[in-house]
Amino acid sequence: MKIVVVGSGAMGSLFAAFLTKSKEEIWLLDKNKENAAKINASGISVEGVSGSWQAKVKTTAGIEDIGKADLALICVKAFNTKSAVEQIKPILGQNTKILTLQNGIGNVEIISEIAGEDKVIAGVTSQGVTLIETGKIRHAGNGETIIGSIDGKTPVELRQIREIFNKVGLETKMSRDIKSLIWSKLIINVGINALAAVTRLPNGRLTEYEGTKRILRDAVTEAARIVKRKRVKLVFDDPLAKVEAVCEGTSDNLSSMLQDVLRKKRTEIDFINGVIVRLGQEMGISVPTNKLLLDLVKTIESSYGHSV
Repeated sequence: MKIVVVGSGAMGSLFAAFLTKSKEEIWLLDKNKENAAKINASGISVEGVSGSWQAKVKTTAGIEDIGKADLALICVKAFNTKSAVEQIKPILGQNTKILTLQNGIGNVEIISEIAGEDKVIAGVTSQGVTLIETGKIRHAGNGETIIGSIDGKTPVELRQIREIFNKVGLETKMSRDIKSLIWSKLIINVGINALAAVTRLPNGRLTEYEGTKRILRDAVTEAARIVKRKRVKLVFDDPLAKVEAVCEGTSDNLSSMLQDVLRKKRTEIDFINGVIVRLGQEMGISVPTNKLLLDLVKTIESSYGHSV
């Protein structure tokens, strides 16, 4: 199987590095020529829970180098999904599958619109990873990955992906209801990501202070109301208890949104809390805490380079 990992950020680098342990043909695609050249020459350096090791991976910025792929793994930020999928059109064959493990809501729809819903496999991952610099990552937490077809079927490609991922040490399961998992992960991200980005606190500290604990609870409660109105069944009964448990279980982790803010990068706020705000407006449900978090993170993004 020829697998192309699209995006050499934290998650893309982690999956590309692990997948080099397989006997499959692995490519890493990065639109930045300098980043691609650096990784192609020096490989990916991994440290953390999986040990300290180096992975050599074929990396390019030129889509024409790759040829037709069997699987494209989309690991770019949600706001880059459209341009990334447009870019990889030349490697999409009749039977190519596209797997998204991205944060937020909307990626599946964007990919489906461009490439066709029959090509899309969706998933969620609990892997924790921090990008230290191009080609260097810290594997902060080992978590399972769950994948599934939008239509709930289990085609042979899905089982092949699960087998390859498990073989290289990426614990992977399949689900017939991947939509519930994506919305369940959104609830967790709604409670943690923006609040961590605003306060600059690691996940575990968010439940230590009364103020942040209250904001977290309000944001999650608002999101849960939206999900209930949409009649989406979550994979946990108590959203608040789940989010607090995730904070505790990933206590030293810096959320991906906090990592973006610290590096003065654009965040995925529009695809996380922004989704709750938009749906709240459409449904007539008040979501003031999510609106406030959205406004604060947007302000932080706009003020890069202007803070004291």
